[in-house]
Amino acid sequence: MRVLITGATGLVGQEIVKQCHSKGINVSYLTTRASKISKKDNYKGFLWNVAEKEIDSSCFEGVHAIIHLAGASISKRWTESYKQEIISSRTDSTALLVETLKQIPHNVKQIVSASAIGIYPDSLTKYYDQTHNTTSTSFLGEVVELWEKAVDNFKALRIEVSKVRIGLVLSKDGGALKEIIKPMKFGLGAAFGSGKQWQSWIHVEDLARIFIYVLEAKLPGVYNGVAPNPVTNSELTQVAAKTLKKPLFLPNIPKFAMQLALGEMHIILFESQRVSSKKIEDKGFDFKYHKLEAAMQQLLG
Repeated sequence: MRVLITGATGLVGQEIVKQCHSKGINVSYLTTRASKISKKDNYKGFLWNVAEKEIDSSCFEGVHAIIHLAGASISKRWTESYKQEIISSRTDSTALLVETLKQIPHNVKQIVSASAIGIYPDSLTKYYDQTHNTTSTSFLGEVVELWEKAVDNFKALRIEVSKVRIGLVLSKDGGALKEIIKPMKFGLGAAFGSGKQWQSWIHVEDLARIFIYVLEAKLPGVYNGVAPNPVTNSELTQVAAKTLKKPLFLPNIPKFAMQLALGEMHIILFESQRVSSKKIEDKGFDFKYHKLEAAMQQLLG
């Protein structure tokens, strides 16, 4: 089996590549840099330039499925121009794949695309599953809605569409956890706002396993890429501090302070989405890290 991965060099992409190779799945990947191209049979690189609508169509040779992760980071100040880049990097890259496949003979049968739980409205009380159909009015809600619509265009090519709505990814190699623990190392850790907002987290290893599970089991539709036990921001902060054996002395960080520091992007820290993993579990997927304590111990202990 050969899979084409976009965003293969990112945090989640690297873990998916590693797991594909351990299962004997060959990987082709798209990159914007010639210096990052490998010619190994199990890890073949191809160039693309989304802004110029250019892609080396030989990337689809021998490929049966696509794992689509490409998109500009949301962890950067949201200026108006950068907000446009966040959207276009997702929708335009998806459109380029669709348009290219329309024009060439290929054997692609399935796409498993990244998405995000930011589509669910901010709530301290609701427990969201994939049947919930009200979209968040936030910028992230808009991004995910446009992103998922773009991915649905693969259906017209008779390609099975699967989407994984990703929660807060925990990894020792970067992402949110690195930023959460940075102040803790100096004894300056604190929860955000009320600390009551829900954080639907997932260990990066389990997230990569979900992508490959959806791929191998050929599961169509939308799945939440979150662990079975969401926690509040206060709990997350406390577990991280306890794992690092660091005290938490500070009062919670007020919303207005983070708004000043981060601008509109501060909502990433304050929005609350309690999200269910039941659908993927009902399909037979078994999480390695069910509880936050075990995940933190593996990552920070």
